[in-house]
Amino acid sequence: MRRIKLVLIGGGTGLSVLARGLKDYQIDITTIVTVSDDGGSTGKIRNEMDIPAPGDIRNVISALSETESTLEQLFQYRFKENQIEGHSLGNLLIAALTNITDDFGHAVKELSEILNIKGRVIPSTNASVRLNAVMEDGEVIYGESEIPKRNKRIKNVFLEPEDVEPMEEAVQALENADLIVMGPGSLYTSVISNLCVKGISEALLKCDAPKLYVSNVMTQPGETNGYTVLDHVNAIHNQIGEKCIDYALCGSQTYNNDVLERYKKDNAAPVKNDSEAMKRLGIKVFTHPDLIEISSEIYVRHNTEVLAKMIYEIALRETSTIQFKRNTDE
Repeated sequence: MRRIKLVLIGGGTGLSVLARGLKDYQIDITTIVTVSDDGGSTGKIRNEMDIPAPGDIRNVISALSETESTLEQLFQYRFKENQIEGHSLGNLLIAALTNITDDFGHAVKELSEILNIKGRVIPSTNASVRLNAVMEDGEVIYGESEIPKRNKRIKNVFLEPEDVEPMEEAVQALENADLIVMGPGSLYTSVISNLCVKGISEALLKCDAPKLYVSNVMTQPGETNGYTVLDHVNAIHNQIGEKCIDYALCGSQTYNNDVLERYKKDNAAPVKNDSEAMKRLGIKVFTHPDLIEISSEIYVRHNTEVLAKMIYEIALRETSTIQFKRNTDE
């Protein structure tokens, strides 16, 4: 029986959380991961070795591992002495394999096979790139970590160099996908950064698979201040020059003053669900009363199990595939 082929596009915490929720389903998961991060251990390794950013790759590999808890502790472990101070072991492993294989994409594939992960992790490009942004006032900001610091509205983002080639495996995965999911995660620096690789955006537009955008719950300071869900969708369309998103998955909850004040201190607010405006544009909107959960520390997050199930059911509906049983005791 043919398995559903799901392609996830993103980076940061959002992509790894989504991958973690979906790995219990009998589906083929391919993640296309951004490699433009320039902060922390990842930034140091990029500068010293001139390789693509390994940090987001590391997190997704950990999320798809069968031994996630132990592996996550190992991958996140940071050394405290001498030359490797501040580096996570996961980043160092990827860097070491890159040196051994002389190819970043091959190194990611090798590590994935060594750890026998449930899915494929593919960098959007095999090149070391820098993400830059053009702000609405015309200012150009260089470097992913610098973009939110200006606290200005973003017009568009671009990679440097601009003519980098996509990973061939990523293009093939998009061509063969049953459903393509973008987000959740930082709109410009995690999702759109992948689409800045020309071959990725071209493959996305050419493929027949429906495209689903998972909206963030809260706006991101310095990146999406004041954005609605439709603003997120329009930013993706503006970046690639054509409309492509068929579905949007977003929360519909209202929040008490404790939550609103908690995020107001960080210059963030709930992303408005302007579902009627999206429906008028032909975008199907999905939500669920339990999609969003609030932690004891008053952080608002997607409920990973609910989110994964919603995406799986959309994929089933699109492919008319008989539903598979999850690898659980349910």
